[in-house]
Amino acid sequence: MLQQITTQLYEECDNSWTRFMQIREQQYEPDFFDEVRPYANQIHELLNEWQQLAEQFIVEYHPKYVHMVQINNAAEQIDQFVVQSFYIKTSKKRLYQSIQAAKYTCETLLSAMREVVDES
Repeated sequence: MLQQITTQLYEECDNSWTRFMQIREQQYEPDFFDEVRPYANQIHELLNEWQQLAEQFIVEYHPKYVHMVQINNAAEQIDQFVVQSFYIKTSKKRLYQSIQAAKYTCETLLSAMREVVDES
C-alpha cells in the first residue's frame, strides 16, 4: 500500500506541473470551491495516509536515507503545490523546485522499499 501511494504521489507531482503549465497557457482561472478544494482535499487525505504508512515503515525497517522529517516536509510541499498549481500567479521557479524536492523524497522512499524487499 505504501508503495502504491508513494507512486501515486510521485505521479501527482508531474500532474501538478502539467496542470500549472496548461492553466498558464490557457489563462484559465479555476473555481476554488468546485475544482481546487475538492481536489486538494482528496490529495490531503492521501497524504495523511501516506505519512502514517511511511512512519510505520521507518520505525520497522530503519531505512538509511529516509527519515520522518523528510516525509513530513514532502507532504507539506505536496499539499501546498497541488493548490498552487491551479493558479497562474504562482512562481514557476518555486513551484518547480518544490515539485522536484517532493519527487526526490518519493524516489528515495521507493528505493528504500526496494532495498527491504531485496534483503528479504
